[in-house]
Amino acid sequence: MADRVLIADDDPSICRLLEKVMLSNDMEPVIAGSGKEALEVISAQHFDLILIDVMLGDMEGFDVIRKIRKEGNNTPVMIVSGRNEDYDSLYGLTVGADDYITKPFRPLILGAKARALIRRSRSSVENDKHKGEVRLTAGDFSYDGSTMRFFKGSEEIVLSSREAALFLLFMKHPRQIFTKEMIFEQVWGPENPVDDNAIMVYVNRLRSKVEEDRHNPVYIQTVRGLGYRFVP
Repeated sequence: MADRVLIADDDPSICRLLEKVMLSNDMEPVIAGSGKEALEVISAQHFDLILIDVMLGDMEGFDVIRKIRKEGNNTPVMIVSGRNEDYDSLYGLTVGADDYITKPFRPLILGAKARALIRRSRSSVENDKHKGEVRLTAGDFSYDGSTMRFFKGSEEIVLSSREAALFLLFMKHPRQIFTKEMIFEQVWGPENPVDDNAIMVYVNRLRSKVEEDRHNPVYIQTVRGLGYRFVP
């Protein structure tokens, strides 16, 4: 079965271009021309990836992402936007996007990024199943590999796919120091390089969800000059 991709953009010409790119990568595209329509379609159907513009006419794409993440939807999201300010890309990561690409984009790069996001969102649970690893526990935290859900005690922690990949890496290797290069390799992969700011954004997002005070972290610690480590 082909991977299903939602394209949320209010520009019909961009939608047609994105549709062609997805079809050329053997994916099944579905079009939503507004934020409201995107939310309705997402609530009614399953998707393997969401491509969304920042400006959707009736609302910002950021608001759509924030809403679906609040509802526990962890579908990978890539922002495809004509706005190339650093603030927009970092803010998009903060509200729950997994990647950001600016228009005009190269179709080959977009297709590669889309495939990588879908592949990575599945890899953690597939690896756990191959290893027979149904549940992972680290201190107060646990991970249910059959449902890809994280918990702190009995309370569920809702994470985006990239946040989940990062936290699972930490949980599998408690107290190990991870340099930024190691995190790049394990969470993003060599075909999808990111800068230091992206790592900082995701670590801060994780801290806001697992720490009592993200400004004074206890679990996800910074090791000055080296990187980060998880102390459960």
